[in-house]
Amino acid sequence: MDDISTETLILALIVFLVVSAFFSIAETSMMALNRYRLKHMVKTGHRGARLTAQLLARTDRLLGVVLLGNNLINAAAAALVTYLTFRFFGQSEWTLSAATLVVTFAILVFSEITPKVIGATYAERIAFPASYILTPLLKLVYPVVWFVNLFVTGLLRLLRLKSSIDPHAQKLTLEELRTLVLEGGNFLPQKHQNMLLNLVDLESIAVDDIMVPRSQIEAIDLDTPPEELRHQIATSNHTRIPVYQGSIDEVVGILHVRKFLNMAESDDFSAERLRQILREPYFIPLGTPLLTQLQHFQEQQDRIGLVVDEYGELMGLTTLEDILEEIIGEFTTQSPLSTTGSFRRQPDGSIIVEGGTLLRDLNRKLGTRFPLGGPKTLNGLILEYFEDIPEVGTSMKLAGQPLEVVQIQDRVVKSVRLLPYETD
Repeated sequence: MDDISTETLILALIVFLVVSAFFSIAETSMMALNRYRLKHMVKTGHRGARLTAQLLARTDRLLGVVLLGNNLINAAAAALVTYLTFRFFGQSEWTLSAATLVVTFAILVFSEITPKVIGATYAERIAFPASYILTPLLKLVYPVVWFVNLFVTGLLRLLRLKSSIDPHAQKLTLEELRTLVLEGGNFLPQKHQNMLLNLVDLESIAVDDIMVPRSQIEAIDLDTPPEELRHQIATSNHTRIPVYQGSIDEVVGILHVRKFLNMAESDDFSAERLRQILREPYFIPLGTPLLTQLQHFQEQQDRIGLVVDEYGELMGLTTLEDILEEIIGEFTTQSPLSTTGSFRRQPDGSIIVEGGTLLRDLNRKLGTRFPLGGPKTLNGLILEYFEDIPEVGTSMKLAGQPLEVVQIQDRVVKSVRLLPYETD
């Protein structure tokens, strides 16, 4: 080595540092890749992504070739710096210490920290080109990597650790998936992001959170005179109507109004003829998650279900449209703040709301922040707050929302005034 010029040795040192930097930047960039985007690019036929995915499929081999090359080059660079120091300053303890400090500084700055920061920042731009070099290099030094990994595998088994990643252990939980959607907000339109978040939340929402309460179900009684039956069906706002006999708990079927039109004008119209065109009622257990119920609607080829508790008592009604609105939002033509229905805007800015309105609907349509962990309706929330029946005109503030009781009927809060938020 004494015959080699200093310029050549310095050039060799620079080459060693560059090669070491390559291994460092390749390792960091591959580990920092977005695995879901990588899978997508593999499916689209991107060759660099395919090679990278193959390398990442066996991380023990990938790390073996990277660390083998990195450590060999770093050791060679350390030896070369030590030799150059001895050539210029002679052999002594202080020159050996100086050589150690110099090579450590050079490797840290130029071959470790800087390349790894760049690799983590521009992972995709660097990992794919690097895979074209690492793939043939792995094939070239595979016998050495295999031999080293024998000891690595043995050590891992001794420690009772797995040497490969279990793909089933990488499944995302619902909360992790929700975080993933939120972090992808820069790449998704706001409406699409909201729909995905609502879809994720379906598993944590039950049918009793969105059902029409029993007291608000529009149904018809078979014991009603035929002419009145005709009128009730003709003036109904729904295409499918529950039909009961005597009591709402005795539902005998679901009437599809389209089938009723064929017999509406006949002279022999009767309750018995109406019973013949009814469809069997479909019952849903209280507490069924919406995602599960959505699948059940698909399997049953039905669009409406009656929610019952553990004793079989009717608690409410839910439809396929109700679940779809939880995902995509309101899609009916009726405005949530129209002068009819559950919400009535007043000239002073307040809103009159029916007591039986679901708290979930209020939060979604009016932007209130009522808690959803307890009572499902505004009436239930008010009764829970007072632990008694409040008087008309009673005011309160629930979840920061000022309220005033407007009407009480049959020990139930029938209507409430939502006052504008107080401003400081």
